[in-house]
Amino acid sequence: MQDAISGSGPDAAPRALAKTPTGIRGFEAISGGGLPRGRPTLVTGASGSGKTMFAMEFLVRGARQFDEPGVLLTFEESAEDIAANVRSLGFDVDALVEAKRLAICPMPIDPAQIITTGAFDLEALFVRLEHAVDRVGARRVALDTIEVLLSCLGNEAIVRGELARLFHRLKQRGLTTVVTGERGRGGALTRFGIEEYVSDCVLVLDQRVDNEISTRRLRIVKYRGSVHGTNEFPFLITDRGLTVLPITAVALSYPASSERISSGIERLDQMLGGGLYRGSTVLISGSAGTGKTTLVAHLLDAACRRGEKSLFLSYEESPDQLIRNMASVGVDLQRWVEAGLLVIWAERSTAHGLEEHLGRLDRMLEDFQPRVAALDAMGSLIQIGSQREVTAALARQIDLMKGRGITAVLTSLTHGEEQEDSSLTVSSLTDTWLLLRNVESDGERNRLLFVIKSRGMAHSNQVREFVLSDHGAELLDVAVGPQGVLTGSARLQQQKRLASAAAQLEAEIGRRRVALARQTAATEARIEALQGQLQAERAAFEAFVADEERHRIEEAAFRSSRERQSGAGG
Repeated sequence: MQDAISGSGPDAAPRALAKTPTGIRGFEAISGGGLPRGRPTLVTGASGSGKTMFAMEFLVRGARQFDEPGVLLTFEESAEDIAANVRSLGFDVDALVEAKRLAICPMPIDPAQIITTGAFDLEALFVRLEHAVDRVGARRVALDTIEVLLSCLGNEAIVRGELARLFHRLKQRGLTTVVTGERGRGGALTRFGIEEYVSDCVLVLDQRVDNEISTRRLRIVKYRGSVHGTNEFPFLITDRGLTVLPITAVALSYPASSERISSGIERLDQMLGGGLYRGSTVLISGSAGTGKTTLVAHLLDAACRRGEKSLFLSYEESPDQLIRNMASVGVDLQRWVEAGLLVIWAERSTAHGLEEHLGRLDRMLEDFQPRVAALDAMGSLIQIGSQREVTAALARQIDLMKGRGITAVLTSLTHGEEQEDSSLTVSSLTDTWLLLRNVESDGERNRLLFVIKSRGMAHSNQVREFVLSDHGAELLDVAVGPQGVLTGSARLQQQKRLASAAAQLEAEIGRRRVALARQTAATEARIEALQGQLQAERAAFEAFVADEERHRIEEAAFRSSRERQSGAGG
């Protein structure tokens, strides 16, 4: 007998359930590829949750992106109203209808004018639907809203029977169907409590308001024959359609570049072993006034100098204020804005919910395609969500940028002067963590910079003084005195003391060098005199030896002469 799961026996590989991609951004990630192909899917939710928008985008993207024409059968709205509503999503329904890629069949029903009998059925609806399917060659169908139709039927038995017959007819035609329905009372998924049982896939859309901020959620309640995400996932309705924002939408599979890029501060690059890795995430934390935004500006300025597009997203300062403030430390951001290399986007964190902020970032990244992106004052998002919600939203933002290979820079306030902590619990998600700290001594406050961590690179464990001047930021070696690290005027005084001691040492060395030179000259003169005396003694000795040798030769010659004379006389 054929194995119903594997298809040909216990040793055969399981066959994956065929799926139809919706084209809705982020949905395929949580559904494992889309909706079940050739099967009905129920999309349920309260009024205003986005059910009709989901159904229409499923049809429009099917016709435009996947060459699958569709049919919409609507029981509440006219074709003109439907077209006008989805035009706000950027969908030209009229053009698709004219090209016979989409058919909209309005079928208004007033339950008050219908008297059902035991013989009532949906045969007329089937005929009309099948005619529209044949006319455009549809592969997708959407029915909006099913409760309007089902409320016309007499009792539960009729509802269940006709609904099952409707879905069976759609399955026979191999049509991937989306059916929208209203939530029931008391938390029930649907009004009749039947639709979810005869659907192969059930999606629940929800809209809720918390602290005067509205958010939307999507959850896959069931999906026959397929593994799927079971959590609630935020989604947005924008002028480009729906966007589902799962925290797991970007898998941990993005590439890790070995290319180094400059931070804009030479000595910081040296502390990091040559600069930051491209595509990495940098967290800059510190208390107020430590120079976090200034450090970000140097990073963006360096990127623009390389000809790379950059994005600066701020939740606290306006673009004009940022440009003015950075000009005071020698960083001219205005020229990069005018050159089209830098976009500065500023808005209050309380202007939108966390999902809307995430959606706006996603859109800016898609439109502008930056190589470097900075998110300044991310801690202000705590005002619109709990610690857990903000952390999840920031994790999604980091994933959005990492997935695109964007070097991301985040700034955050620290909780205290001496704590290596941040108001955002995302330090474990970042690759490089720079900590800026104010220190107070001798009646003044100065800044220090630490590299807390930097994954994949040898980095300095030494502290540097972070100085801001008219010519930009600079890192200086701190001075160490009897009482520890010295910064600011204490460092300058220590440097003066060290310079004075060095000067005194140099003067002493000079004096001793002169004395040594004199002594050397005197010694060399004495050596020269002794060498002269020695030379004279050597010359006298050599003359004496020569004279003695001459006398010896003369004496030998004389004796030899006497010996010859004596021999002759005898």
